[in-house]
Amino acid sequence: MSETLRFGLIGCGRVAPRHAQSLADLPDTRLVAVADVRERRANRFAVEYCADPYTDYRDVLARPDVDVVSICVPSGLHAQVALDAIHAGKHVIVEKPIALSLADADRMIAAAESAGVRLCVVLQNRYNPPMQDLKRVVGAGRLGKLLLGNATVRWYRPQEYYEDEWHGTWAMDGGALMNQSIHHIDALQWLMGRPESVFCYGATLAHRMEAEDAGVAVIRFAGGTLGVVEGSTITYPENLEGSVAVFGERGSCKVGGTALNRKVFWKIEGELEHEKELLTREQVDPTSVYGASHRAVIADMIEAVRQDRAPQTDGREAKKSLALVLAMYESAHTERPVDITDGIWG
Repeated sequence: MSETLRFGLIGCGRVAPRHAQSLADLPDTRLVAVADVRERRANRFAVEYCADPYTDYRDVLARPDVDVVSICVPSGLHAQVALDAIHAGKHVIVEKPIALSLADADRMIAAAESAGVRLCVVLQNRYNPPMQDLKRVVGAGRLGKLLLGNATVRWYRPQEYYEDEWHGTWAMDGGALMNQSIHHIDALQWLMGRPESVFCYGATLAHRMEAEDAGVAVIRFAGGTLGVVEGSTITYPENLEGSVAVFGERGSCKVGGTALNRKVFWKIEGELEHEKELLTREQVDPTSVYGASHRAVIADMIEAVRQDRAPQTDGREAKKSLALVLAMYESAHTERPVDITDGIWG
């Protein structure tokens, strides 16, 4: 492999510029090929980022000079495109969720391990400085025993958003819990630990779509700790809140902002006098709910490839939030609590 890692990008839609710009900002990387089924979009993207355009992603995979592939296609295509890339010997970065079924996620993980390539899933909000701070606080036990966790996504999507033939469909996407809320659900389980059971209601209240535009769930974590999830795309006329809060015996912390990038409150025993100082240190809200940490995810993946180690958000990590959302969907369908007994959490 050359000193410069060469990337291909598949799918030139909404999130693709986050990958392309991150690569432009990182040293010793180069985007050399892009693919999209819409020829005009592929050409326009290729011109903007100085890459070669294709309409068939397999042409990107056939290039021997492509070391890593970023996959930014609709969720329902993640597994097939990723498996094709892995079988072509490419390292893979795939947008969330890793897949739409645990079976597909397992196939991706197993294929990458068998092929000796790295699989990374974009869970970028874990890298945000406030989220890193919160993880350290929880890990150090500074909140004491955790008692309650909360993930809230009160966002808005107009009807047109669901009229592109894939958003809001079961085959290609899922609803507000799988698409919009999975970052916050991932953060909640990352902080709270292994979930044991979940009960969920889902409903389609304000849109014409197959999946839910509103979902609420309660989670029992190991040790009896509780969690609450609320996720929706119905809060007219705009995104109102996306947050994760953790409450412990000796402290309560909440991270919100546009993309889990701002400390909302930070009350820890023995440190209350510093709360105002901590809350004024945070970065300005990004313009997009994607946040500003795609570059950190890709930088970690580059290091993982060079150092021959697993990326921090590898397939096994990404499978956790997928399993939790799928358990929510099963509960909403059966109208019963669902036990989570899979050994995903070790």
